[in-house]
Amino acid sequence: MTLQRAYLLLCGFYTLLIGIGILALLLGAGGLPNLVQVAVGAVAVLGLWGHTLGRGYLNPRLWRPLAGLLAAGILLQLGAALALPLSATALTWCLAGAIFSVLPVGVLYRYGNRDQELWASPAEREQGERLEALLEAQREVVMERRDADRHAQVRVVKAGNEYRAHVTRRRAADQEAFEERFHRPATLVYFLEKFADLSVHEHLDETPSGDGANPA
Repeated sequence: MTLQRAYLLLCGFYTLLIGIGILALLLGAGGLPNLVQVAVGAVAVLGLWGHTLGRGYLNPRLWRPLAGLLAAGILLQLGAALALPLSATALTWCLAGAIFSVLPVGVLYRYGNRDQELWASPAEREQGERLEALLEAQREVVMERRDADRHAQVRVVKAGNEYRAHVTRRRAADQEAFEERFHRPATLVYFLEKFADLSVHEHLDETPSGDGANPA
């Protein structure tokens, strides 16, 4: 059995668990807290499917907080099972919720990493490939944006398997400089356009082809 097949079976199992939870609620075996538990579990299962299929569902910023919420829920449910006089039904909900939340915590934490191709749009992937090719020909790529009251400059270099963006921003008398690192060129494109307010597409179109390198 391949790892991919194992993940698909795991997703199917967790989907079945959500179905069982919904059925239990419909039969009256649970209350409002269990409804919330099933709803959170359903979102977590969507993340499991997204991770397994390599597709970006919802917002990448959602998944790591959700993983943290599941981890906190594990502790709370185990604490309740050990410390409180619960009914058989409530004890079953607590133990099942705690046990079956362990694996999704790690998977959803990895899934929430924005630096993955699955979160990139087709345009970001295409521009990332072009930027990667440009960095193979040049030691660094410099992008700038000048407005009336602000100036942003980004120097992009490739070091091993990393793409490093050295950002300098000036606005009036204020200046800040920082560095961000990425493993996927498509994520670098997203960062440059979203947070550095640069048009990678325009810069790549304006950059002449050839092996002329910018100075370090």
